[in-house]
Amino acid sequence: MGEVVRVLETMATVDEEDRLILDERLPLQAKARVRVLIFIPEEEDIPEDQWLQAASKNPVFSFLEEPEEDIYSLADGRPFHDAR
Repeated sequence: MGEVVRVLETMATVDEEDRLILDERLPLQAKARVRVLIFIPEEEDIPEDQWLQAASKNPVFSFLEEPEEDIYSLADGRPFHDAR
């Protein structure tokens, strides 16, 4: 069976020396090792070209390269013309 963990959430500030300064004390024994996950808010949306580049290199989509997934040709469907 896996490791049992307790999850705590608090906010922190990163100082000039890249150290985390927690907003509150944690209910832990002294010198305990902890696992830290850092969630950094994005200032803006990721540009579409970066999303496309990340998706094209992501191995989760590698199944699309298999021959049985290649089911469409240029002769399928009808052209779409945006009427803007």
